[in-house]
Amino acid sequence: MKKETINILDKKFETYLTIEEIHKSIQKIADKINTELKGEDVIFMGILNGAFMFASDLFQRINIPAQITFLKLASYEGTVSTGNVKRLIGINEDIKNKTVVVLEDIIDTGITMESIIKQLSGYEPKAIKIATLLFKPNSFQKDYPIDYIGFDIPDDFIVGYGLDYDGFGRNYSDIYSIIENKEEPNKMTNIIIFGPPGSGKSTQAKILIKKHNMVHLSTGDILRTEISANTILGQEAGSFMNHGNLVPDEIVIKMIEKKLENNKGCNGFIFDGFPRTAAQAKALDELFEKYNTETSVMIGLDVNNNTLKERLLARGKVEGRPDDTAEIIETRIKVFSKQTAKVAEYYKEQNKFTQINGVGTIDEVFERLEKELNRVTTV
Repeated sequence: MKKETINILDKKFETYLTIEEIHKSIQKIADKINTELKGEDVIFMGILNGAFMFASDLFQRINIPAQITFLKLASYEGTVSTGNVKRLIGINEDIKNKTVVVLEDIIDTGITMESIIKQLSGYEPKAIKIATLLFKPNSFQKDYPIDYIGFDIPDDFIVGYGLDYDGFGRNYSDIYSIIENKEEPNKMTNIIIFGPPGSGKSTQAKILIKKHNMVHLSTGDILRTEISANTILGQEAGSFMNHGNLVPDEIVIKMIEKKLENNKGCNGFIFDGFPRTAAQAKALDELFEKYNTETSVMIGLDVNNNTLKERLLARGKVEGRPDDTAEIIETRIKVFSKQTAKVAEYYKEQNKFTQINGVGTIDEVFERLEKELNRVTTV
């Protein structure tokens, strides 16, 4: 079946049940009622507004003597049931000693129907039966039986065939489910290259993004750009970076979210220099959840302190970076050891951390990196 997509107010929906499927299921309910309630004094009670189409189509298929009436209450606002049931309106018939069949379009938590049953019981019917076109078993919280069910459905929000979204959508003959609740996980591969200053994170990340067409996200590079442009963000960040301290999370996280927003639909991100704390790692997980993706793996580059110092001092001479002096280098390595290395534990708990030897030529380290990536994920 080719699914049709419709827009109702600010939501998008796709076909879930066609009118042909609905009518076929209603016929089965009618056949069961005609058999089980033959000879009974039956009155059908449709719950407005949602059940009017279901009640009409079902009642046309009932071949035993029966009455039908409609009751009114309200329990839905937007896409979430409030559970606040009002008094039933419209009980004008005498239902004492009659078999009442309550017709509902959908039953989810069961709170609304429980209130209806209690109110109807006060009129002393012989029995109360419940017929619903749609039933959400995963949401149902009560223990009373549902006698006639058209379809068991998942916990998605649906419209059409009498069901509405803020008053709209009842007129569609098919039933549609909200698309936002059915997103497939984003297939992005998100890699964190992890290691102390001078471990070669950025060098390896740049090779990876070129080979796999991914987005490189280096907080250091972006912040240095801001500093060079003398933006407010750059001024704030520069005062921390130039003393070898970590930039506050609120500055870094705002930058990360902007980067994610500007690169929706990419193959994935390669992070270096972020996250540097468990709090940042948790914030990144929350951001990824917002964009329907997750961290694939963190790969640590293991490099001894002497090699780190040699690399950073050499880089400082070539690039003239103010944070690559001997004193600041010592501070940065100590900060990494005391604070940043703890983030590895965060990913170890998720079984998303692995480590390789970061000492050697660029090509040698990259070969190890690729081998490890191929082992733990797909890039």
